Amino acid sequence: MTAPSHPVISKRRLGAVLLLAGLSVSLGGCLTHTRDKDGVTASIPTDYRERHPIVIEEANKSVEVFVGSGRGGLSATQRADVIGLGQAWLREGTGSLVIDIPKDTPNARTAADSYREIHALLTALGIPARGITTRNYRPSDPRQFATIRLTYPRITAEAGPCGLWPDDLGPSIKNKGYVENKPYHNFGCAVQRNMAAMVENPSDLVQPRPETPAYTARRSIAFDKYRKGTATGTQYPDAERAKLSDLGK
Repeated sequence: MTAPSHPVISKRRLGAVLLLAGLSVSLGGCLTHTRDKDGVTASIPTDYRERHPIVIEEANKSVEVFVGSGRGGLSATQRADVIGLGQAWLREGTGSLVIDIPKDTPNARTAADSYREIHALLTALGIPARGITTRNYRPSDPRQFATIRLTYPRITAEAGPCGLWPDDLGPSIKNKGYVENKPYHNFGCAVQRNMAAMVENPSDLVQPRPETPAYTARRSIAFDKYRKGTATGTQYPDAERAKLSDLGK
């Protein structure tokens, strides 16, 4: 009488089951590692507008007036600088205009004379007295030239800093951007920084401006022509004379 073969078959099946279980666990570990890697890589923005965003913040704008020790007052160029700063404060200032005057320096006396002229110019522009704050300072370094500094806060747009190169631009296994065909880190930073510097009103980057009132005089002329059945467009009688070529006629 032969022995039954069921125990042998059970051992084979058990071995196959254990092998498949071990393989699934190992593959599951690889899959988890791949997902984590993809998640980290996907978190790095590839769009330069997201990698180098334009930030709206409050920053100081300053003008320095160089005053010698033998002559007080302002030159024509310095007056233009002070007037320009005062007009800009009226348009975009978000705080008081601070004037730092040097004290206990070789040009302290002439700086005081120049300050009186600066204050008179700012007052003539319409800046109230409560909008001007005066402070005295002494340079920490005696070799530093003491100037009169005019500073005020304003809302400005800023991007950067630029010039960061965390990865190599050439072909390398360590350069993920090159392997995955992604733009390098500094790409687009200069464009964003120049855009932020050129914009006059930083709020234009966030929201549109309201419409200006219609030009009533011109609108009345157009409506009068429309009622008469004539062309409402502006006629330029000298337009043909200004043409340099008859090509296309």
